[in-house]
Amino acid sequence: MAARNYDERIADLQKRQEQLKAQEKALKKRQSADERKKRTKRLIEMGGIIESVLERPVTDDDKIRLLNFLNKQEANGKYFTRAMNTEVAPTERKED
Repeated sequence: MAARNYDERIADLQKRQEQLKAQEKALKKRQSADERKKRTKRLIEMGGIIESVLERPVTDDDKIRLLNFLNKQEANGKYFTRAMNTEVAPTERKED
């Protein structure tokens, strides 16, 4: 009878282990979804900032120009990276 008791306890522990693994998997899935949502939000905000500076919608040609400009800045001395990593107070944009 003692052996059966051990077998039952082992079975209970294995079942609990499976439940915990399923909970872990669900939690990781939720975390991944949250990270995707945050990244998407950041990308949308960056696009909005670029359009506000250009004062017009971004075109496909603008995307290429911006990428080339940023790559050139990085090749010339990582100017963009240094500018983005510098602590500065936000400035307000003047409205004409």
